[in-house]
Amino acid sequence: MSSEPNDKKGKQRPGSMIGVGVGIGAAIGAALGVALDNIPLGIPIGMCFGVAIGAALERRQKEADDGE
Repeated sequence: MSSEPNDKKGKQRPGSMIGVGVGIGAAIGAALGVALDNIPLGIPIGMCFGVAIGAALERRQKEADDGE
């Protein structure tokens, strides 16, 4: 049995996009924190944006799956 994060149709399971968003947001937030000389503030701000982007991507994916 495979432990890949895909279901039988080869699509990602719901919930996997928020983690991607948090990771990307943390990286962007760290870069923003370096630019503003305040890394401890930049990372959480980036993570918040990442959660919002991940949730939007999940909703978009769910709507696309329901439309099939």
